Amino acid sequence: MTETETPYGTASILLASNRGPVSYTVEDDGTLSAKRGGGGLVSGLSAIGDEIDHVWVCAALSEGDRAAVRQGSVTDPALRMLDIDAGTFARAYNGIANSTLWFVNHLLYHTPVAPVFGTAFRREWASYESYNSAFAEELARQAGEGAAVLVQDYHLTLTPRLLRSLRPDLRIGHFSHTPWAPPDYFRLLPDDVAEEVLTGILGADHAGFLTLRWAQAFADCCVAVLGAEVSDDLVVRYGGRSTQLAVHPLGADAEFLRERAHRPDVDARLAALEAAVGDRKTIVRVDRTELSKNIVRGLQAYQHLLRSRPEWLDRVVHIAFAYPSRHDLPEYREYTAAVLRTAQEINDEFGTSEWQPVLLHVQDDFPRSLAAYRMADVALVNPIRDGMNLVAKEVPVVSDSGVALVLSREAGAFAELGDDSFPVNPYDVIQTADALHAALSLPDGERAERTKRLAAASTALPPTAWFLEQLHALQG
Repeated sequence: MTETETPYGTASILLASNRGPVSYTVEDDGTLSAKRGGGGLVSGLSAIGDEIDHVWVCAALSEGDRAAVRQGSVTDPALRMLDIDAGTFARAYNGIANSTLWFVNHLLYHTPVAPVFGTAFRREWASYESYNSAFAEELARQAGEGAAVLVQDYHLTLTPRLLRSLRPDLRIGHFSHTPWAPPDYFRLLPDDVAEEVLTGILGADHAGFLTLRWAQAFADCCVAVLGAEVSDDLVVRYGGRSTQLAVHPLGADAEFLRERAHRPDVDARLAALEAAVGDRKTIVRVDRTELSKNIVRGLQAYQHLLRSRPEWLDRVVHIAFAYPSRHDLPEYREYTAAVLRTAQEINDEFGTSEWQPVLLHVQDDFPRSLAAYRMADVALVNPIRDGMNLVAKEVPVVSDSGVALVLSREAGAFAELGDDSFPVNPYDVIQTADALHAALSLPDGERAERTKRLAAASTALPPTAWFLEQLHALQG
């Protein structure tokens, strides 16, 4: 190495996440096609401007992504897509991220039979460590001296500490998009794994969460598991380092949603839904068939509403969009089957030649979701546990005539929207049915006023501002 050479890259801002801003598909003729993604990270990173040298490090998720990396088709100088061994990736992603850390932080385990931390788990954990190491090493290569690095989510909990050991000059942040488990539940993890997850994130200078509740839960775990000290302003001190915890409640992108919701493809789907519903009221839910979203209990609550309040028979339709999620895991396939079965039971019990009580769709269709948002009289958002739940924020933003929100108190969005919602215990289907009745019965004037307040709260920190707030907090 000469005197003018440096071991560092040049990027002054780096982003690390499992999923990147582009995905590749191998077409039938063998060629590759690319599809750009959206969301808060994409819009946030674009807000810093091209004049600032930045890099996004992500994983190659599919065979198309891996082919693109191997063929040199990823030509964007601001994108580094890691071709991690497919088996290592599957064990890290499915075995640890989605079947362990996700389950712990969403309190989803059926503890009489799961989890079981044996030899298979240890192999998966070793892959998770390798996966995080690959990210840390690439970030270390790409970062300029003193750069700011924003690491995202539960896939990369070990990366901040690993990166810190390689590049102590960097400013490192981590953001958790999920809830965080309380100490008693978090300690389901093997002791060494629980410590590694916590100390991994504590390798960051700044650790962000969607709500104060999740930040406090993380702090409580640091005290209970590590014996760390936590100050009143949520600074965690452990191992000779300090990590500032902070809350950045991601909001809805009002400008994008309102413009997108009035394009012709949405208008066409709205007309089709209105023809199916007629002059009846609507209860709308839009979710992935994710175990934490609580779709089955939502359907059971609607079923109880129809059984207990016959005045709603033939006067309401439940529009339920339950889009596929993680079908490579058996628990998710079984859950999707339960959703389909419950919806069919309701239609069989109450349906007539003129009225289908549940309109269920399981094929992902974003324009159709926006059409449902616009026409919803009631939005049902009843997760068992959710880091935020942007659907709760998106529906009031694009509603045509005002919407009443039935909202689980276990959704992160409840901290901002709870006062103007109909709150429910997500496990109590009778209470949820009563909340649906109250929401359906809400006078138009009050519904309109609630919608205005919900929309204002939902857009307080839109994606670009949310991203930049984290960046400025880290740099400051």
